[in-house]
Amino acid sequence: MDSTVNDRVEAASDTGRPVIGISAHTGPVRIADFQVHVTLAAHRVVQRVAAAGCAPVLLPPMPGVDQAVGGLDGLVLPGGPDVDPALYAAARHPKAGRIDRDRDEAEMAFLEAALAAGLPIFGICRGMQLLNIQLGGTLHQYIPDIVGHDGHSPEAGRQGVYGSRHVRLEADSRIAKIIGGDAISAPCHHNQAIDRLGAGLTVTGRADDGTIEVVEFGDHPFVIGVQWHDEQSDIDNIFRAFGEAARE
Repeated sequence: MDSTVNDRVEAASDTGRPVIGISAHTGPVRIADFQVHVTLAAHRVVQRVAAAGCAPVLLPPMPGVDQAVGGLDGLVLPGGPDVDPALYAAARHPKAGRIDRDRDEAEMAFLEAALAAGLPIFGICRGMQLLNIQLGGTLHQYIPDIVGHDGHSPEAGRQGVYGSRHVRLEADSRIAKIIGGDAISAPCHHNQAIDRLGAGLTVTGRADDGTIEVVEFGDHPFVIGVQWHDEQSDIDNIFRAFGEAARE
């Protein structure tokens, strides 16, 4: 980062608003008459981070950007494309979706740095899957083969279509305390899910078909992954709890 960006991040910290890194995506977008590559993140995620009293900053998927983690108060890993199965030594399923190796490598580096620094981490959909892989776990690459239905990714050929899954939460878990109950109706859109659980993770939520929907990490103040798209949820409890953990 140049000094101007550093000054802005420091200024955000000085206001008492925790600085939250949001892992971003790089891809082509048409602006006016030009096709350009841009770095972007889903605005709903950015809005939820800001509404939780935090200052959001985007982390582009580039080598060395993980060095910026030392200046952050928390990390959000949002949804995105399928994760490269080579990261957990598996062959690619014929029905798996597209992958982005640059983003995979960058986000794994972000995770490693954030875990080492003890930062609050919130993994959403793909972000939860990456957290599991970072800790030595594996994925089911095509969840309909496992559960026998496509309810986790309904109308998969249409963009912006979310399903809704009933998720049972473990009593006395951190996520149950945050939600304020033992269940949640969650908006989802994914064809991959956790298979073998990563070291130190605990499953604290499952869909009715057994799919792992929530994981928490050890006794860390806040490392939570949810399989659903929480930025699309009607409630913002998890984002607010994440923001509070970043302030502390």
